[in-house]
Amino acid sequence: MDSVNDSDVPGDDVLPVGIKILIAGGFGVGKTTLVGTVSEIEALSTEELLTEISAPVDRLDGVENKATTTVAMDFGRITLDPRHVLYLFGTPGQERFWFLWEEMSHGALGAVVLADTRRLENSFAAVDFFEQRGIGFVVGVNQFDGAHRYQPEEVRAALDLKPDVPVVLCDARVHNSGIHVLLTLVRYLIESRRSHGTPAQ
Repeated sequence: MDSVNDSDVPGDDVLPVGIKILIAGGFGVGKTTLVGTVSEIEALSTEELLTEISAPVDRLDGVENKATTTVAMDFGRITLDPRHVLYLFGTPGQERFWFLWEEMSHGALGAVVLADTRRLENSFAAVDFFEQRGIGFVVGVNQFDGAHRYQPEEVRAALDLKPDVPVVLCDARVHNSGIHVLLTLVRYLIESRRSHGTPAQ
């Protein structure tokens, strides 16, 4: 697995010093777990207990054992090198909180769309959101215990992704695995910005 070092993020002329990244995806795909796993500070979490009142609006198909949910956002930080810091913002997954995504996306340089192959249809909203706004993203396939293992190209085809969008297999509970996803995103953003001649802001 990857680890963060100076050679991973070349060129102050390509990326800004502070890089805002969204961690998005459907309900229960592991966004809070990923932010907490990779953050070098104690991650801010706005998780609340699920209640019977929310049952009619929060579908628990495939995540029946989930007891909490993010109601605003998660926040974490990771230093890539002496020049670059990632600020991670985890979005809420339930449809009733999607209105927060628009505000959270302001200033975001890129995003990770976490996917659960048991409920892959829940990834379409996040993919569409970032495609429509021109925000570069990668898909991290969170490999849950007991779930069928699919190859990245199978996931790409199922989500109808563009050929250049990276698809990465990961385990949101494992630090190095989460770092690998983030570094894949950063490298993708570097390549995209260089190909478009976009300077750092």
